[in-house]
Amino acid sequence: MNTILIHNAKIINEGNSFKGSLLIEGEKISKIFKDEVPENILKNAEVVDADGKWALPGVIDSHVHFREPGFTQKGDFQSESRAAVAGGVTSIMDMPNTSPMTTSMDELDKKAEIASKKCLTNYAFYLGATENNIEEIKHLDPKKVCGIKLFLGSSTGGMHITKEETVKNIFKEAPILLAIHSEDEEMIQANIDKYKAEFGENPIPISYHELIRNSDACYKSTAKAIDWAVQYGTRLHVLHLTTAKELALFSNKPISDKKITAETCVNYLWFDDQDYERLGAKIKCNPSIKKEKSRNNLLQAIVSGHIDTIATDHAPHLLADKEGDCLHAASGCPSIQHSLPMMLELAKKGNFSREQVVEKMCHNPAKLFNVEKRGFIRKGYFADIVLVEPNSPYQVEKKDLQYKCGWSPLEGATLSYKVTQTFVNGKLVYNNGQINEESKGMMINFAR
Repeated sequence: MNTILIHNAKIINEGNSFKGSLLIEGEKISKIFKDEVPENILKNAEVVDADGKWALPGVIDSHVHFREPGFTQKGDFQSESRAAVAGGVTSIMDMPNTSPMTTSMDELDKKAEIASKKCLTNYAFYLGATENNIEEIKHLDPKKVCGIKLFLGSSTGGMHITKEETVKNIFKEAPILLAIHSEDEEMIQANIDKYKAEFGENPIPISYHELIRNSDACYKSTAKAIDWAVQYGTRLHVLHLTTAKELALFSNKPISDKKITAETCVNYLWFDDQDYERLGAKIKCNPSIKKEKSRNNLLQAIVSGHIDTIATDHAPHLLADKEGDCLHAASGCPSIQHSLPMMLELAKKGNFSREQVVEKMCHNPAKLFNVEKRGFIRKGYFADIVLVEPNSPYQVEKKDLQYKCGWSPLEGATLSYKVTQTFVNGKLVYNNGQINEESKGMMINFAR
């Protein structure tokens, strides 16, 4: 059994920061030292000198598209999990719009089998909701499925449900958390028609993506979903919130007291509509990146508690897919390798505290999804730990990217926080640029 001592780190966990050491025995954290470490442990353990570094729980990214099966030219479990561990992410929850779609327990099990051989992080999967799989939803295994994914009103990947009665039945019958992509398709289509008429035969610029998938389309869909969740008692989680307007629909109670929660993603906190001119389709996402006012309100909502979790919606595309105008360039971008450093950078600028970064990226995903023994630095929990070197500026360069697609909208940006080591289930998987691909993650269990 491996015995590792992470020695003299600043441990940031559960709202506190303190100098301490962590003893890992096998897959778990066995001791947390706030004082001196006994001499016999120093002699017998493999010591990782963490003086001057921060030790955080590994990030749980509860919203990714690793593209396997079906779209492996863009990314796969191996390539994207390499990027994840390089960024301090130790657990991921993958979306169902693959090919074939993950809309049955049989397909979910097949996906898990692929991940078990390739994924360096721990992993879990959403079961996708469709027009005709309500029986699969009703009889899913709550210990194996992280949540039910519903494309409410707008979808990529063929999972759009058009019948309102079907949607209501899913809200009524969902036995576990229902996670929704929330945009109103009719409003989006009306906006497309409007700008097609305005531009005629000319291409619609990328910057109009924010006007087509606007705040009103998000608000209308989210308000309707919350009404249904209240009516049916659904455990509802609204994904990738982008608008100031929607924030008023959510409460700022402790997450343990909520049945309706909200996620936003790092790109919506980092970019705004002014960046379309510089980056074009590289930041085209669904929902769209919106105005600076919305970005600032989302940043404030992390402090107020209206936003509960931070994820990435990591969605790699080949650069060839990102060519074209507003209506033809693919939506989505890679982001998982730098999500934690980006959030720490935003904390450094005074938007929120580093403790709140850990809360939204590690603790709250674990609480919200009932993840067993992950998301915290606690005795007896899995040793999913990331070491970060603060005040260590570096520039994001193409040569350092682990994504299969080979690009990032963050290229050229300077970040101050560097992930130096990532431990997954007690094993050192990422170490100063070196990745141990022999080590594989586990399927996440849910305490339900």
